[in-house]
Amino acid sequence: MPLRTTAAVLVRHGGPEALEIRTDWVVPDPGPGEVLVEVRAAGVNNTDLWTRQGAYGTAADPDAEAGWLGPLAFPRVQGGDVGGVVVAVGQDGGDLLGRRVLVDPAAYRDDGPQASPVAYLGSESDGGFAGYVLVAADHAHDVSDSPLSDDELACLPVAYGTATRMLRRAGLQQGETVLVTGASGGVGIALVQLAAAHGAHVVAVTSSDKADAVQGAGARQTVLRDAGDVAGQVRRAAPRGLHVVADVVGGPGLAALLPLLVDDGRWVIAGAIAGPVVELDLRRLYLHSLRMIGSSMHTSEDFAALVELARTGAVRPLVADTYPLTRIHEAQERFAAAHHVGKLVLHP
Repeated sequence: MPLRTTAAVLVRHGGPEALEIRTDWVVPDPGPGEVLVEVRAAGVNNTDLWTRQGAYGTAADPDAEAGWLGPLAFPRVQGGDVGGVVVAVGQDGGDLLGRRVLVDPAAYRDDGPQASPVAYLGSESDGGFAGYVLVAADHAHDVSDSPLSDDELACLPVAYGTATRMLRRAGLQQGETVLVTGASGGVGIALVQLAAAHGAHVVAVTSSDKADAVQGAGARQTVLRDAGDVAGQVRRAAPRGLHVVADVVGGPGLAALLPLLVDDGRWVIAGAIAGPVVELDLRRLYLHSLRMIGSSMHTSEDFAALVELARTGAVRPLVADTYPLTRIHEAQERFAAAHHVGKLVLHP
């Protein structure tokens, strides 16, 4: 009889009812070059909700139900954030047995350090919302000596990987002023922490009830979304202008804030929770030699840098709360309400 485990299984696109808790999910055996990871902690992300809802659309039809790379195969175990322990190793799987690992959730176009992701754990293959997950051995990074907890490790791959890629694509330099939108969410707080650690002057957009936590994460100044006139507040906080905007919000705020970039400024965006379709005055873009940069997931080079941060504990992610996997619906509901600061983590 095959070993079975508990898993949160997505059976179709839709609301929370499309996500079913099953206690008879078959644990896979690792094949050549694979390892089986016992999941100790799994982070919750926006992409989990958007994939469940089929909210990514397609190039041909923005309203089509699809995952981030197109149609999804069901049933699917979601979850791209995985911290755990290797409990079985396939042929040529290396010497990871018994090692604590951080899993890279991306599959890349090729072996180049800057290759783009072409698949995602929990989307194109089963992910970490289960007791066990099967991954490529070279995507399981040994972090046995990390001072971070399992919960903290599980915050890193998606949010901090995305944030790392955003700041690298924007070319953020020490001493520059960067505006972080949506600063209290998983990617937002990661941007604040990573930019501050890089020596940038961080101005963060958040709500008044989260301002103290965001400042504690490294923001020099906060702009209060609920106080109105966000653009005016940013102008006062950065009177010499912004070198970089790291945006996970999109929506109408883009047009209002774009003129605050200095000449040759960079706007990097990896989310659109306030709306994916915007109006833009192109004159502001070309007259000031601005750069609009789309950024999705990390590269293998970005993830290697993230693994090093995990091993040293140079950045400690903020864990807002933890839930057993069987309460994933409650965790996703709280995530969608966005009243927390940092990450929500599931325990299979």
